[in-house]
Amino acid sequence: MIQIDSKLPDVGTTIFTRMSVLAQQYGAVNLGQGFPDFDCDPLLLERMQSALLHGHNQYAPMAGVPALREEISRQIASLYGRTYDAATEITITAGATQAIHTAISILVQPGDEVILFEPAYDSYDPSIRLNGGVPVRVRLHAPDYRPDWEAVRAALSSRTRAIIINTPHNPTARLWTAQDMQTLAELIKNTNVVVISDEVYEHMIFDGARHESVVRHPALAARAFVISSFGKAFHVTGWKIAYCCAPLDLMREFQKAHQFIVFCTHAPSQYALADYLPQGAHLQLASFYQRKRDLFLNAVADCGLQWLPSQGSFFVSASFAHLEKQGDWPALAFAEWLTREVGVACIPLSSFYHDGFDEKVVRFCFAKKDETLQEAASRLQRLKTMMV
Repeated sequence: MIQIDSKLPDVGTTIFTRMSVLAQQYGAVNLGQGFPDFDCDPLLLERMQSALLHGHNQYAPMAGVPALREEISRQIASLYGRTYDAATEITITAGATQAIHTAISILVQPGDEVILFEPAYDSYDPSIRLNGGVPVRVRLHAPDYRPDWEAVRAALSSRTRAIIINTPHNPTARLWTAQDMQTLAELIKNTNVVVISDEVYEHMIFDGARHESVVRHPALAARAFVISSFGKAFHVTGWKIAYCCAPLDLMREFQKAHQFIVFCTHAPSQYALADYLPQGAHLQLASFYQRKRDLFLNAVADCGLQWLPSQGSFFVSASFAHLEKQGDWPALAFAEWLTREVGVACIPLSSFYHDGFDEKVVRFCFAKKDETLQEAASRLQRLKTMMV
């Protein structure tokens, strides 16, 4: 047998796969994984079909189809007031995860430190370690999950190369504020720290709030990779298509790595999106998902769980710590029990901490058909008779 020294010896099957297998085994409604169970706009599929039939089936330019990059530049300028050069400061990527990994790979030398906030999207930590970096974790706490800026200050060192931020935040569905951005800018203004800003849920902002993109903040934008996702915005996660924006000096280095990691991204998708973006469908996402959030939360308001605020994304979390019978269980045990006995799958927030830190909170995804959410809510009502 060939032996290799694993760079990720502690990584196994993800919690998402584990819970999905369990959901299938027990016939549970799967509100665990973060993707829709409904299709995208038929108009987008028409645009894709047109691209396929009109010969856009060979390699796209390395940085992306010019028409798509130009449309992205226009959209960002309209939303956030900053113009990125479509020719030199925008790259189309094979999903946001690839963009994040590429940014980390060009920044991190062995021994460099990267600050991230936990609970964290599960790709950040492995990407740092695969590139020889050292993850430095700042913990967020329930129920508000606000950044602890003194902890961030303490985490900064001469070896800090980057800081990864994520707003709207997965898994907690919380938003960074303008003051958060200003505080971060002040903390790193005399450093060489680069910001990697994961903003894939940027259009899913609820209750009249504003998305505080790094793009809005000149001091941060000047040192940031800003990443967003078409897959999330247009209900096509399987297309694995996203984009990264950055100032010229950062983007030049990003593209050096990008061309050898994937070279380019699926061409027909890019032509389809270039035609579709001007329709403005992404600007309706806030009301679309707020209605789904409210539909679900109204239906489960009295089921016995304590629901935490969902300010953005398509997730909502609930605490079970108060339950007399299950409150002492680990979050994973509760999630597995909920899947088996109640018939609704979710994800334990403890799985988003490297050390399994557990505050008895689980996450649900409401990017589902109304009937899926209603069925899940009906099943969750059983909790009232099972928690005593």
